[in-house]
Amino acid sequence: MEFGIFNSLYLPHQLRDKDPEHAEHNRLMDEIEWTKAADRSGFKYSWATEHHFLEEYSHLSANESFMAYAAGVTNRIHIGSGIINITPPVNPPARVAERVAMLDHLSGGRFEFGVGRGSSTTEQRGFGIEDPELTKEMVDEVLPQFKRMWSETDYSFEGRFFSMPPRNVLPKPYTKPHPPMWIAAGNPGTFQKAARMGLGVLCFTMGSPDSLKKLIEVYKTEIENADPVGEYVNNNVMVTSQMLCLEDGQKAREIACNMTSGYQNSLVFRYLDTFPKPPGVPTWPDLIPEPTPDGLDASIKAGLVCIGTPEEVNASVQGYVDAGADQLVFGMLSTTMPIEIAVEAVETFGAQVLPNYDKDPVHSTTRQREQHLAKQYA
Repeated sequence: MEFGIFNSLYLPHQLRDKDPEHAEHNRLMDEIEWTKAADRSGFKYSWATEHHFLEEYSHLSANESFMAYAAGVTNRIHIGSGIINITPPVNPPARVAERVAMLDHLSGGRFEFGVGRGSSTTEQRGFGIEDPELTKEMVDEVLPQFKRMWSETDYSFEGRFFSMPPRNVLPKPYTKPHPPMWIAAGNPGTFQKAARMGLGVLCFTMGSPDSLKKLIEVYKTEIENADPVGEYVNNNVMVTSQMLCLEDGQKAREIACNMTSGYQNSLVFRYLDTFPKPPGVPTWPDLIPEPTPDGLDASIKAGLVCIGTPEEVNASVQGYVDAGADQLVFGMLSTTMPIEIAVEAVETFGAQVLPNYDKDPVHSTTRQREQHLAKQYA
């Protein structure tokens, strides 16, 4: 099991109300400090989302700028896009290929390329996409073109959603043949499709570890027969969760009950309206309640959340290992958790939990790419 963090630049009104002039800037710089702490603490991946126009939920619109800066202030952690929206109205495909290659160079080969189609009609319609179903066809058209853009010197394409006359897309990636490729997925059909394309899965879920087991089994079975859309297979399932690992378990509980996690989950269902909405979730502006002490304690004991002492968090991590996940990622600043607490938690987790599971100094994606190259040149 490998570990990462998830950057989203969550800026709820609770933070902005306290400091209207500086809250956005301060929260952005908190994301950087937290990423540096994760790098120091042995976390292998940092994933930066891309969202547009989603007030409070995520102000991280230009993630390529964020990732370039993060790469410059870290040493070992891989910097990943979770995601880059590859629908042509949002990001022209050649510009995506250029940015990925540039990030790959600037990070010294530490870039991970995660893609998606966006999950909010607020975003899609902001870029002129009126039919959300069209985004699936857009991704299907665009995705196979990246390996061509990165390898050919006279690339051209004539498609339904984008076209390009013969051009040499520059620069070419630093990583050979190209950075690892991932795609966002949240339902059985997408897991299966990702596996068939040989792509790693970025799984954004609120379910229990056990609820993911069947999805992961589908993926792991299907990927054995992958026809990769890139040059090689990235056999990987990344799962997002929350984490608050402190020596003082009571302190962790008190913070977790008062960091607007219910409000953030309410914003998920307010904006990400192409996701299926579970029964019982209130309709905005009604809110999902914040966790109660008793409810949180029950979730900790059941291993449903990575919150509490290192021993308690270790037991919860084991649930994701048992479900078959390859990487567990924590969106800790998708709350109003103070930056000092977020740093303390990743340092505590890195010292007392992470070494129990991640014993390989080489990133899984690096190992798989090197195995591909070894077979190719054997």
